[in-house]
Amino acid sequence: MVTLAPPFPALVQAVPLLILVLGFLHWGPPAVGAQNDTEPLVLEGKCLVVCDSAPSAEPSSSGGALGMSVRSGSGRVAFSAVRNTNHEPSEMSNRTMTIYFDQILVNVGGHFDPARSIFVAPKKGVYSFSFHVVKVYNRQTIQVSLVLNSWPVLSAFAGDQDVTREAATNAGLVLMERGDKTSLKLERGNLMGGWKYSTFSGFLVFPL
Repeated sequence: MVTLAPPFPALVQAVPLLILVLGFLHWGPPAVGAQNDTEPLVLEGKCLVVCDSAPSAEPSSSGGALGMSVRSGSGRVAFSAVRNTNHEPSEMSNRTMTIYFDQILVNVGGHFDPARSIFVAPKKGVYSFSFHVVKVYNRQTIQVSLVLNSWPVLSAFAGDQDVTREAATNAGLVLMERGDKTSLKLERGNLMGGWKYSTFSGFLVFPL
């Protein structure tokens, strides 16, 4: 008796593999969720890298190709100064009426010039400024302005005739270009010096 082998044994064995290959070609590799340019790539709860699609021109502590960067704190800008001695106007300020601050509390970045009491913007951006000054005499009105490149942008006054140590104060946001200068100008009256009552502060909110 002769036993016949099944026809095409190699083809029968290859059918499952062929089906698998055809299915892979038809459907493609497993889908991978697309990552936004600014989203971190997360794998098993681990943040691998953050890709910045618009790298900052600011220097960073580390970085490289493909837009990957690590932001540094080199862009921090802030100052705060007080008036510690002498009334204003003084012999130094009689001509320009610039209010001088002789004690520096904070000068991050070194952009406040204590000799001239002028802040120079290191970059274009939005800056926040505030000031608080105290008048010397009653029956007198004082007016103080925050000047940007010699033009007043914020002002404050105190004019109660019955109050001797009255304060004038104001604060606001100012758009500045790189190299712009701000200072305080005494428009009228006399300011109290000493005892650190008069202050001038500012900082960079964000660059543009």
